[in-house]
Order: sequence, then structure tokens, then C-alpha cells
Amino acid sequence: MLILSRHAGEAIRIGQDVRIVVIHVGGGKVRLGIEGPKQLRILREELYEMVSDLNQQATAPDPGALEAWLSREGGPR
Repeated sequence: MLILSRHAGEAIRIGQDVRIVVIHVGGGKVRLGIEGPKQLRILREELYEMVSDLNQQATAPDPGALEAWLSREGGPR
């Protein structure tokens, strides 16, 4: 992990395409501005984790799903 000290208005770069600017420091918070290519998805970590968890749940096998589908009225013929 790289640890840097920056003041409001100062920036750091990640590669050639990503620029992170310190917008404001105060009240126990730091406001950051992130510039990058539109195709680069930038998410807060808690949203990234939520999306990742939902994707894993969606792809997890449900052993009872096939049986429930087969037993419902109007199932396959």
C-alpha cells in the first residue's frame, strides 16, 4: 500500500488515465474527485462488495429450483 499526504487541490495519478484530486479536507472527511475513462467503472468499496455478493448469489446453484419448476402446474410436457 502506498501512503501519501496531499493537500486540497493536489492530485495523484494512477497510470496515464486516472487522476485523483483532493477536493476538500475537513470535518473528519476527505472529498476526492476521480477522473478516468468512461469505460472504467469506479465504485465505492461497499457498492463493489454488494454487487460482487449479488453476482455470486445469482450464479449459485439452487438444488430445489429444478424440482420446484418441474412440480409447478403447467410445467414441461
